[in-house]
Amino acid sequence: MAENRRGGKRAGAGRPKGQQNKATREQKASLQELARNHTSVALGALVKVATDGESESARVAAANALLDRAYGKPSQSVQHSGAIGSYDLTKVSDADLDRLEAILGPLADAGGDPGGAET
Repeated sequence: MAENRRGGKRAGAGRPKGQQNKATREQKASLQELARNHTSVALGALVKVATDGESESARVAAANALLDRAYGKPSQSVQHSGAIGSYDLTKVSDADLDRLEAILGPLADAGGDPGGAET
């Protein structure tokens, strides 16, 4: 009986896991390009709302959006002392803190959590 070469699961067939399909990549690139073509219009609208907006909350939101785009979002520093679960931070040695800083420092320098969580 002849082997059927159509259909079924084949090793190596299909798009590699985690890779966007070609159409999605192209659409995303073209959408970004279109949006960038209207940057001056969008910034102009933000400036208009920031200066002439009818409500104070709209003016503040537009001003914050302009500042975020000009200087980036401000980093938020969080200081914690005490216990986290079974870990008492007041009893952590300086050497342990230095090791943690060496591990976590590059993450903070890179702009935060790559998973998207704000710090």
